[in-house]
Amino acid sequence: MIINLIRRLVRLIVYLQNVLVAFFLLAIIFVGIRLYPHPPLSEGLTFSTAYYDDKGELLRLTLAEDSRYRLWTKLEDISPDVINGIQLHEDQFFYYHPGFNPISLLRAVWVSYIGGGNKQGASTLTMQLARMHWKLNTRTISGKIIQIFRAIQLELMYSKHDILEAYLNYAPYGRNIESIGAASLIYFNKTPQNLTLPESLTLAVLPQSPTYRVNRQTGIVGEALTQARNRLFERWQSDYPVTDSMPALFNLPLILRQPEQLPFTAPHFINQIIESDKYTPNTDSHAVLTTLDSNLQTIIERQVAAFIERNSVRGMKNASVLLIDTQSTSVKALVGSADYFNVAISGQVNGTTAQRSPGSTLKPFIYALGFDQGILHPMTILKDVETDFGFYTPENFDRRFRGPISATEALIYSRNIPAVYVASKLKNPSLYDFLQQGHIDKLASEEHYGLSLVLGGGEISPQELGALYTMLANQGQWHPLRFTQTSELSAGEQLLTPQASFMTMDMLRQNIRRQDILSSKQANRLPVYWKTGTSWGFRDAWSVGIWGPYVLVVWMGNFDNSSNNAFVGADAAAPLFFNIIDSINAYYPNLREPKLAPITNLKRVDICLASGNLLTQWCQQKGTSWFIPGVSPITIDTIYRPVLIDNITGAVACPPYNKETSHIEVYEYWPSDLAKVFARAGIPKRPPPDISYCKSSAYLGERPRITSPLKNVVYQFRQDNHKNEQIFFTANADGDAKRLYWFINNSYLGQTEINNSLEWTPTESGVYKVIVTDDLGRTDSRQITVEFVK
Repeated sequence: MIINLIRRLVRLIVYLQNVLVAFFLLAIIFVGIRLYPHPPLSEGLTFSTAYYDDKGELLRLTLAEDSRYRLWTKLEDISPDVINGIQLHEDQFFYYHPGFNPISLLRAVWVSYIGGGNKQGASTLTMQLARMHWKLNTRTISGKIIQIFRAIQLELMYSKHDILEAYLNYAPYGRNIESIGAASLIYFNKTPQNLTLPESLTLAVLPQSPTYRVNRQTGIVGEALTQARNRLFERWQSDYPVTDSMPALFNLPLILRQPEQLPFTAPHFINQIIESDKYTPNTDSHAVLTTLDSNLQTIIERQVAAFIERNSVRGMKNASVLLIDTQSTSVKALVGSADYFNVAISGQVNGTTAQRSPGSTLKPFIYALGFDQGILHPMTILKDVETDFGFYTPENFDRRFRGPISATEALIYSRNIPAVYVASKLKNPSLYDFLQQGHIDKLASEEHYGLSLVLGGGEISPQELGALYTMLANQGQWHPLRFTQTSELSAGEQLLTPQASFMTMDMLRQNIRRQDILSSKQANRLPVYWKTGTSWGFRDAWSVGIWGPYVLVVWMGNFDNSSNNAFVGADAAAPLFFNIIDSINAYYPNLREPKLAPITNLKRVDICLASGNLLTQWCQQKGTSWFIPGVSPITIDTIYRPVLIDNITGAVACPPYNKETSHIEVYEYWPSDLAKVFARAGIPKRPPPDISYCKSSAYLGERPRITSPLKNVVYQFRQDNHKNEQIFFTANADGDAKRLYWFINNSYLGQTEINNSLEWTPTESGVYKVIVTDDLGRTDSRQITVEFVK
């Protein structure tokens, strides 16, 4: 008896040992399977991308590659109400079964195949995931068996956490919507973490019957879905406490936004991000956080549409607008065309990236470079007169000349000849080199453009131009434009000094807004530092400027490059430019200019307005100008000069002087080219008196300046026709000069009156020295090269 008992005990112990070993081996296998690296359950899926503005508002949700809306959301980022609702509705024993629920499976088999009832499903969440993940056909018994084994495989390979997360991201939610992330965003414009209880329970029941009918116009769902959700809520109340006000929320109409109602904001802006390889969505959320401000975008789109509607009779049918935050260099609004869906104007083309002639909008940078290189200061007097620059002879837009004009006036009145003159003096960098430094890298060679680049001979996009003006607002520091919040603000490149940037902006500030584009609400408005531009042939009209914290670029024209006489910057682009500014000011009345570092090494000096040089006691009109010590060029004024007049004869008194029989009179000594302009304009100027008979050195004046022949030009003549070809000699002379004497290699050639030319026909090749002397002995010279060719 005892021996049998011992034997049974030994057999029990051996049996238990075998069971333990078996369990241990199974545990090792299970742990090994679980720890063995497995591909993530998201592998093989493609995802949508959600684009948000700077405040988190959805701009666009794209389709995945399989034309479905799908966003992967981590389980931690999903509302617990959704998770609990799904389990309550679909699989209450999710955390306890091995992938399938044996009791539910047996009940389904009995009802469906033995009891003769309607077919029932017994799929757990894991089984449903297996069906969706491996695309199984589970309508047959064999398919169902495969589904069970695949569910067990999932349970062995992945944690419950991973399986539940994957299910919620595979689940269908009607139409072509899959995943809890896409469903909550499309239907409720929320992330799954922020869903309310009614919304959570709606999405909990939707995967089981994703074809519930929804009115696509109103978004109101049918009774079936509402009743299914409310039944789940009844069960919910027995397991989870709710507030007294909660049941009332379930009596409200259930409205789901439809995919057709998704926002499609700033299409050109989003398209540019999509097409660029610089911006990739967050790998976890599949979201791109952009810099766009939806409110500003809407304001600008409305202004563009209204302006085009009012001016379409003038042939204005298209426009592009760009708004940039100067501090962050981020794009806040971008309108690529007047109507994205208008095929007639090629509306899907993004005009802000198109290369266009900038007209005069580059002129501010010419003057800024001139300030940095010591060529001029804001009140330097420039000559707006007919001028040849080598073989390039520019004209003003109005085909008129203003004579002497300050650099500030030359810029705000957009005079071409002074701008070309300043550009011709630029070195290291030239305007071309400066544009290259500003990442305008699609230009042809510098020789291709010459000085025509000053007046819009090259091509530049509104985005490139906007970046340059943003650089000006940032005290000369250039940064690339930012389209997403994840783009880092770079250290920047210093293209201009803060002093030159400040002086240029101060000049642009004086560009007065025309009366016909004035707003009725202009009290306390921010200063606008702006410039217009018109391309040759009237193909592009521009208005670009800095105002408050923004740079605004407005372009008007046609994408087919057709011309229209209405495309003038001041008439076409400027009114829209200021309409936009006024609208934004009205919407954001507290806008302020950003605070920048104070400008050092910049002084205000008193000048004589006629010359832009330092005051003398004889100056008739006085003013002030900004001046960079050690850089800005400035001398003593020589326009106003005192002349001692004999009281009896009225002629110039020659030394020795007798103060009792003479008096001082002040005369204006204008260069001959400017005096000629005054005469043509009918502006009376008292000519300086003749002092040639006085041998005194008291009246030194200005020496003549040769204007032709040209510097750095080789004059070529055909040997068989050289007698019919000439070189014209011309020079500008001081106001007291009457006659010019010309010499070639110190051999006298002839004389001319002021403003007249002398013709010379060379007879052989060589290097010649041209000398001109006025009747007061002041001299200028220049070397030229002559070549004879067959």
